[in-house]
Amino acid sequence: MRIETDLKLGFKDVMIRPKRSTLKSRSEVSLERNFNFLHSTASWTGIPIMAANMDTVGTFDIAVVLAKERLFTAIHKHYSVQEWDDFLQNVTPDFYNYIAISTGTGKEDAAKIAQIIKSNPLLKFICIDVANGYSEHFVRFLKQTRKQYPEKVIIAGNVVTGEMTEELLLAGADIVKVGIGPGSVCTTRIKTGVGYPQLSAIIECADAAHGLGGHIISDGGCTTPGDVAKAFGAGSDFVMLGGMLAGHTESGGELIEVNGEKFKQFYGMSSATAMDKHSGGVAEYRASEGKTVQVAFKGNVINTILDILGGLRSTCTYVGASRLKELTKRTTFIRVSEQENQIFSK
Repeated sequence: MRIETDLKLGFKDVMIRPKRSTLKSRSEVSLERNFNFLHSTASWTGIPIMAANMDTVGTFDIAVVLAKERLFTAIHKHYSVQEWDDFLQNVTPDFYNYIAISTGTGKEDAAKIAQIIKSNPLLKFICIDVANGYSEHFVRFLKQTRKQYPEKVIIAGNVVTGEMTEELLLAGADIVKVGIGPGSVCTTRIKTGVGYPQLSAIIECADAAHGLGGHIISDGGCTTPGDVAKAFGAGSDFVMLGGMLAGHTESGGELIEVNGEKFKQFYGMSSATAMDKHSGGVAEYRASEGKTVQVAFKGNVINTILDILGGLRSTCTYVGASRLKELTKRTTFIRVSEQENQIFSK
């Protein structure tokens, strides 16, 4: 046993200090990024915000809306091969730049993505997604996937430390997904005591990844557009959103009406709800590490997306970053004990 005494911070612990700016308007800010990858020969251009691969968020309907805005969706892994084939019949080649096929690490998972990619070879991105990216089995699966698909862009995670970020990149990942326990419907930290404050995880993992020519995704913990800006300011290349994109017309989850108000169900992918739906229940050797909530119905997701992008552009104007790429170089975090005046909050 050992104790690390270095301070670790989450989004709520900091704000971004403003700096002198020559920008006259938010409209002068470009949020597009250009990425070349460590292993794949593919390149990518777009706004690096991602819908999480949860079946209440990473849906085909969400992907259609986000792709039009040049944002990314990691499609959840529970669509059937036939559903993939039917959906991709109606998309343009450009659409493939903005979606990833997700997979677990079992033999059936590998067989399923092989079948989908064989039918749809234009798919460029594979997201290998497990809660615990520290297992040797996960690393072996990643190496095998890289060997099988040398030209694809591979996303792998989740981890929260620099050394494991480096290991995944060296094993074949192009992009490492960072975050253990920060999600709004994740209970891993409560059930296991394991986790890492998200802002510090981003800073540590981004430093490790960029030293090798790799990239990271901040996955989880964002509740406001300001949090998204903090994730980019800390050095994340992409930011993945779950709860912020839940509860919309295009989101998954059952629409419920309670006393005349509409809600949509939202749950973690390790919750009892998800495991009952996809795995026949919670196995006796494990515990549920997610919760199920009702999110007030928010209408069309495009309105939320435009709000997030507007907030991010505003952040850039406050620190004088004309491009999103410049934000981390222009960011100084200050530690705070409060974020906002909440006198009129519910």
